[in-house]
Amino acid sequence: MARPEVLESIKQAEREADEIVAEAESDAEERLAEARERADEIRAEAEEEAESEAQERLDTARAEIEERREEILESGRADRDELEREARDRVESAVDYAVERFEAAVHEQAEEAVDAQA
Repeated sequence: MARPEVLESIKQAEREADEIVAEAESDAEERLAEARERADEIRAEAEEEAESEAQERLDTARAEIEERREEILESGRADRDELEREARDRVESAVDYAVERFEAAVHEQAEEAVDAQA
């Protein structure tokens, strides 16, 4: 092969190598852009899932708190009802006791009055 042909062949090989490198760089940039885009999508999906899970946990906790609140209120109502019943029973006993004491005092005064007249 003659020298000019060899030089032309080398130049052609260099051009082809430059094209291959340019294509590879372009390919790499495209892949990198796609990878970044996919990473952004994955990040957005993960954030969405995390927010959704956090909301679910919050809703579950609120439901449990409400359930426990109702249990406490019901227990408080039952305690209140029992205390009211006990108070009514005590009022009746207190009234009975007061009436007995009053009757005893009246009876005692009546006996003293009778004794004083006799």
